[in-house]
Amino acid sequence: MIRAFLVFSLLMTVKVVVHIFYRFKREWLTGDPPPGWHGVRLIAILNHTSLYEPLLIGYAPLRLLWAFAFHGVLPVAEKTMKRNVGLFFSMLVRHVVVVTRQRDHTWEKVLNHLDPKSVVIILPEGRMKRRNGLDSHGRPMTVRGGIADILEPIESGNILLLYSGGLHHIQAPGDNLPRVFKTLTTRFEFLDVNQYRKQIMDQAGDLTFKQAVIKDMEWRRDVFCPRGEGSSNPQSATSTSQHPA
Repeated sequence: MIRAFLVFSLLMTVKVVVHIFYRFKREWLTGDPPPGWHGVRLIAILNHTSLYEPLLIGYAPLRLLWAFAFHGVLPVAEKTMKRNVGLFFSMLVRHVVVVTRQRDHTWEKVLNHLDPKSVVIILPEGRMKRRNGLDSHGRPMTVRGGIADILEPIESGNILLLYSGGLHHIQAPGDNLPRVFKTLTTRFEFLDVNQYRKQIMDQAGDLTFKQAVIKDMEWRRDVFCPRGEGSSNPQSATSTSQHPA
């Protein structure tokens, strides 16, 4: 209980501070959200570009921050936790689980924390995009299957997809300090968990559920994430790109 209140205090502090130094531009792709973003069970941030993505806390209503503090589950890469920011990341939600790059016992710990009230925050790509649009090994950014593992046991509720415009204009991998007085641009979409699972299975064809989720998430990222540094000229949310299914 003490940890939960400490986490909530930290989240509130971050929310206040980031609103002093940054501006927030948002667009809902699914109409107005439910009050307090009620019913969110999974939050997926697409287009992972920076360790400064906790700035996105500036968008969150207080009810969601409270849920993070008491029921939040956040997988964090072992590499990230060894950095100077490790202590900060360890206090962002109730349950921070350090995971490796492999599907091993560390990932099982994430799944074991799931319960009817849990709110999971995940960055499905699993690594950061560099300025050249590739990961640190020069490979294209792909979505990994962990998000499908989380989706399968969730019985009901909503998925909240955050389509990030990217934070390279604030801090890119390799930069020492963040830039202030910039604008974060993000699109949001609510999806009902059960409806989304049914949609995926209806469209899967010869693909497994996990493969179909990966394909869908990569398509959504490529179509709906705002474009351009600072997203001053974002890609239209009404893109005519067809769904891969």
